[in-house]
Amino acid sequence: MKVSELRTWFFEQLSGAYPETELNSFFRILSEDILNRSRLELALEPDFNCEKAQVDRFSEAVEELKKYRPVQYITGYTEFRGRKFIVNENVLIPRPETEELIDWVVQDFRSKSGLQILDIGTGSGCIAISLAAELEDASVVAYDISNNALEVAGKNATLNDVEVDFRQKDILTLPDLPGKYDIIVSNPPYVRKLEKTQMKANVLEHEPDTALYVDDENALIFYKKISELASIALKPGGMLYFEINQYLPNETVQIVEKFGFECELKKDIFGNDRMLKAYKS
Repeated sequence: MKVSELRTWFFEQLSGAYPETELNSFFRILSEDILNRSRLELALEPDFNCEKAQVDRFSEAVEELKKYRPVQYITGYTEFRGRKFIVNENVLIPRPETEELIDWVVQDFRSKSGLQILDIGTGSGCIAISLAAELEDASVVAYDISNNALEVAGKNATLNDVEVDFRQKDILTLPDLPGKYDIIVSNPPYVRKLEKTQMKANVLEHEPDTALYVDDENALIFYKKISELASIALKPGGMLYFEINQYLPNETVQIVEKFGFECELKKDIFGNDRMLKAYKS
């Protein structure tokens, strides 16, 4: 089958299930993974002949996409800040807004070396690994409650040739943090269960609940606990960074300020309040 014919068949099979822009993205990702062909190579070689095994793999991927399984879980990896990360159902798929959070941290600390950094709720390790790679001689510790997630994060650190000290911890049960840090950063669970109606099936049915959701009546539990711990564990001049729920920016600021912090909100590329920086006055 020619790749042009494969593309036509792919779109016919999934028409109506996803918007065209998303299907274009899926086909590009799967082509790179299965055919080992870039977007440019596909455009230059529309008559490229696919092997039967490659067509079969596309067919399997289509069946998974019909069940709304994320394409990143189908290929087993994603790209984040130009680096390759292994992902599976034990970890969230890294989002573009998390790249923006890392940008903020790196911009603030790019001129410093030997920083002590703690990432709370590391998941795939995308934050911890990116900061270890982008900040000179940084010493990075990363916590997660899930041993399965930590296994994925460890593989990602090896894949990206950085050192991160991964530890299994339930942050909500810790009385204190065993260290002093220049940076504490977290993308904790913050989606209220009432917000599930706004989420797509690929997230609802496949990504890990414990990394996403909080009870409606206690939606800021992680921000309160982490701010409490950070108020003692941050070094003088240290910073606390959060990814936040876009619907609760002011409420989050009020929680963090109770622990003696001054806060700054930052919008993502879509204009949503999605990041918070906190520091002692």
